[in-house]
Amino acid sequence: MLQKNFVINIHEFDEARPVAEIVQTASRYTSDIYFVSGSRKINAKSIMGMMSLGLCNNEEISVEADGVDEDDAVEAIIKYMTTES
Repeated sequence: MLQKNFVINIHEFDEARPVAEIVQTASRYTSDIYFVSGSRKINAKSIMGMMSLGLCNNEEISVEADGVDEDDAVEAIIKYMTTES
């Protein structure tokens, strides 16, 4: 299992579009992928779960993945969610 913390920084953040793209990115991987915020642990492949997080720019969050492609999955998600331009 791999877990990393990072700060969300998505250019032109409006929540709905980034959340859909996060779910699409997570769904490309076979690993189980979750976002952890406080006491909540949400499946990154669930659009409804992800929408319930209410993500905001400059928020620190943790992503964890468990599976054969966990390194690639975490890297891709963090890359998308920390892109400034």
